[in-house]
Formats: sequence, C-alpha cells, structure tokens
Amino acid sequence: FELGTVHRHERSGVLHGLFRVREFTQDDAHIICTPAQLNDEIKGVLDFVKDVMGVFGFDYELEISTRPEKSIGSDEDWELATAALTRAMESGNLCYAVNEGEGAFYGPKIDVKLSDALGRKWQCATIQCDFTLPERFDLTYIDSDGRKHRPVMIHRVILGAIERFIGVLIEHYAGAFPTWLAPVQARILTVTDRNKAYGEKLLAMLEEGGVRVKADFRNEKLGLKIREAQLQKIPYMLIVGDRECEKEGMTPRKRNGENLSFMTAEEFIHLISEECNTRR
Repeated sequence: FELGTVHRHERSGVLHGLFRVREFTQDDAHIICTPAQLNDEIKGVLDFVKDVMGVFGFDYELEISTRPEKSIGSDEDWELATAALTRAMESGNLCYAVNEGEGAFYGPKIDVKLSDALGRKWQCATIQCDFTLPERFDLTYIDSDGRKHRPVMIHRVILGAIERFIGVLIEHYAGAFPTWLAPVQARILTVTDRNKAYGEKLLAMLEEGGVRVKADFRNEKLGLKIREAQLQKIPYMLIVGDRECEKEGMTPRKRNGENLSFMTAEEFIHLISEECNTRR
C-alpha cells in the first residue's frame, strides 16, 4: 500500500478544479493472491468500498470495464479476469453496468462512480484484476502440490484520486460538513471586549478537550460575527457574553439558527465527542 503521487498530462481544456488535475495522490494497493482466493479477495475489497462510502453517506454505482482495443495479455487471461470480477459482484447481489472497452490495458476493472451536486458522475474507487503483470515479473508461489504456480494481482484504490474525492465530498455536503468531519467544529463569539479574557480561557479548555475550535474576539457586532460563521458553515457558534463569563460556560448556537441551552465547557466537549463517535 502507498499514497502515491501520479502525474497525467491532461489537456488544459479538460482540467477542472479538483476533479481533473495533472498531479494527484491516490491510495494505491496491490493484492497478490492465488486464483482460488481471487473471488473472496475481490468481495473483500467491494465490502471495504461499501464501508468507506457509507461513512461519508455516499451512494454509488458500479461498472465493469472490459478489454480495450489496445491491450496486453492473452484472450484466456482476459476472460478469466472479467469472469472473476463479474462473479464477485453477482455473488454479492450487486447491481452493475458494463462499460465496453474501457478497461485498463492490462486487465478489466470495476469502477465505483460517485455523483456530485450537479448529478455528474466521477470515478473514484477502482478494482482491477491483472493476470499479466505476475507473468511479466515472473511471480510464483509453491502450492500444496509442491509445484510452482502463477498468482493473480489485484490493483485497488478506495478513495481514488484524493483531490477528486475531496471535491466530490465538498459538493456532497454543500460545504456544510457534519461535526465529526468539519475542519472547525466550533467558533467562540464574544459579545464585547470585556468577555475576551474568559473567551481565551474557554478556547484553551476546548482545545485541550479535543474540540477543533477557533475564536472571534473582534470588536464587532455579534450579529455580524454570527452571520460570518454561518456563511462559513461552522457547525457551532459559542456565544460568550457577561452571563456566560459569570457562570463560566457558553450558549451554543447551531449553524441552522437553533439555540441550545447554556452549557459548561465539559458538557460541550461531551456533546462534540458524542457527535464524532456517531459520525453526526
């Protein structure tokens, strides 16, 4: 496994934000197995894809891409590889489409496609079955019969291009990341300058409790601070005025405008911890 940097000389006209770039990083792994293990290994990767996409709340479609015009390897190997991918999906009762002629030059593949906010489909995860490279690298293993046999190689990426995945993720949530995923989970908003000292103390307590928190101590109207935090889609705004300073706590406000009851720092840390543990 490696997080490998890949370069592709895309034409300038097709470059598109984070979705199509000339340099990207992907979570690349290669599984070497026996032909008898192939079906279970492919099913294991498909289960891995399901688990990861489920974490982010993605629906996805599966496509099997078959042999292109320019390819390497024998007809027999291509048929075996295509049959293995098809069998793994069918044994898992997975729906899939066939994308004729769009496989890699060395083997067929399963493409996992996510949809962005505009309904465009983007390929992310890929599972490729390869009988050719083990042959070229002369890879062998000793089986129970005491003889040398040729293994099979599975190329797999789960997120695909990290940059593209992040782009789809941002559009999927329309920038309003759930608390567990938000880069900034809360922002402390002081009402007046005299609340700054307690605001700094609260900031330190929340940071120590593992909350990703920032503070806005500017001498601006509270309404402006709230609006800016809402536009930045920060999950929680923590209002700190004279009452909060006196009682040593805060009044949380959600980005949807819902006001919560007064809380201590410990209670808010527990709230954030619960939302992270349940991925809310």
